[in-house]
Amino acid sequence: MPGYGVETADWQPLPWTWAAERLAAGRNFWLVTVSSAGAPHAMPVCGVWDDGDLQFAFSCGPRSRKASNLAANSNVVVTTEDTVEALSIEGRAAPVEGERQDVWIARYLAKYTALAPELSAEFIRQNLLFEVVPSRALAIIEREDEFAARATRWRFGNE
Repeated sequence: MPGYGVETADWQPLPWTWAAERLAAGRNFWLVTVSSAGAPHAMPVCGVWDDGDLQFAFSCGPRSRKASNLAANSNVVVTTEDTVEALSIEGRAAPVEGERQDVWIARYLAKYTALAPELSAEFIRQNLLFEVVPSRALAIIEREDEFAARATRWRFGNE
């Protein structure tokens, strides 16, 4: 990450476990999509990270701006809501259907039912479910003593 001080002897990359813990524990995430005309759109979403698959899933309404943007342009950015220990995932989103949808719905319910007891598999199925395959992730810790010493970029094999 040129310009972030990572070329110093003090730099120590964050381990992937640091990122995975924040993705798994996060309740809300910022999702950035882009329209066919190139207009960005950022909105918070609930979502589920699976570290075994190295993928993220979220749902949205079929008539939402997110859905129309994704139909035209599958590129997305997903970020955690923490701006001090910031984590950003870049990748592509694709609709999920069939048995794969059932896997993500089970993960979604396991994570969010305690927070929203009315949440059901039927509700999620009424909406669109997208799976994000990351191409890279970026992390920065916004504390003076760690900013230049911990900025980290991870690359995934689908870049």
